[in-house]
Amino acid sequence: MRVVTLEEHISLPEMIQLIPGEVLGNFGKSPVMHRLAPKLADIDGERLVSMDATGITMQVLSVDTLGASLLSPSEAPAFAMRYNDLIARKIAGHPDRFTAFAELPFKAPQAAADELERAVKDLGFKGAMVRGTTEEQFLDHPRFAPVLERAEKLGVPIYVHPGIPPRAVIESYYSHFPDHPGMMESLACYGWGWHSETAIHVLRLLVSGTFDRYPGLKWIIGHMGEMLPMMMVRSDRAFTPGFGGANQRTLIETFHQQLFITTSGIFTQPPLRVAIDTFGIDNILFSIDYPFSTNEMGVDFLHQIDLPDGEVQKIAHGNADKLLNL
Repeated sequence: MRVVTLEEHISLPEMIQLIPGEVLGNFGKSPVMHRLAPKLADIDGERLVSMDATGITMQVLSVDTLGASLLSPSEAPAFAMRYNDLIARKIAGHPDRFTAFAELPFKAPQAAADELERAVKDLGFKGAMVRGTTEEQFLDHPRFAPVLERAEKLGVPIYVHPGIPPRAVIESYYSHFPDHPGMMESLACYGWGWHSETAIHVLRLLVSGTFDRYPGLKWIIGHMGEMLPMMMVRSDRAFTPGFGGANQRTLIETFHQQLFITTSGIFTQPPLRVAIDTFGIDNILFSIDYPFSTNEMGVDFLHQIDLPDGEVQKIAHGNADKLLNL
C-alpha cells in the first residue's frame, strides 16, 4: 500500500550555523534535540532506510523550529530562500520519496508570498508550514494577507504547526516549576500547551472571517486535529454566524470544506474514531511526526485501523495525493 506522511521534520546544520549565536540562544539545545539532531539532519541515510523498512512511500519534509522565524524581517527572506534551495538539492535524487513544505520568512509577508510562489513553481514544493505565532501574531492578522492570497492563488495548503508560546503566555501559564525544569517545556509544548494554542489559532481564522476571505485556501493541522474534534459541536454552537464573529459559515461547514487534519504523533484508535466522526474520512491524512515519533509506531497504528480497505487507503495516501497534487 502506498503510504504518504506529511509532518516529517528536518533541521539542516548547514543552515543552523548561519543563525547568530545570540539569536539562537538555547533553541535546539535540550537533551531531546541533541539526541535527535543527527536524525533531523539526515535525509537519504537512516531516514530512507527506515522508510523502506516500514513501507513509507513518501515524506513531505518541513523545517523544524530552527528556521527563518528566528531572524529579522530583513535577514529572513534570503535565509528562507537559501534553505529551500538546499532542501531541493538534497531531495532531487529521490523525487518519488520526498517533497517539501516551503520554509517562509513570515516576518516579511510580501517576501514570504514571493518565496512561496518560487518554491512551488521552481522547486516543486507542495505548500508551506508556519510554526505558531509570528512576532506574537496569528495568521488572521491583516499583515499576513499577501501570503494567504498567494497560497490560495497557487492552490497549495498552509500547514499550521505548533510553535513556541508567546513570552507572556509562558510566564503566566507555564513557568514557576523550579524543582522540575523540564516540566515547563512538557506542559507548554508537546504535553498540552501548543496543541491548545494551535486550536485557538484555527478558531481565530474562523471567527475573524479569514477562512471566508480565502474560500479556496486549504489548511492542515496535525496531532489528530489539535483537540478540535472532541470540541467540534460545542464550538460550532459557540461560533454560530451572526453572533459576533465575522465568519459567514458555521464552524462545521467551514472545517469540512477547508481544514484537513493529520495523525502525527497520535497513534491510538479512539482519537481517530472521533476525528472520522467529526471531520470525515476525506479530511484525514496520515503522518508520523518523524523523528519525534518513530515510523514503526505510526505504521503499526495504520495497520491496526479497522476500516474498509478503501477508507484506509484514503488515510494512507489518497487524501494527501489529492490535496497536494502528488
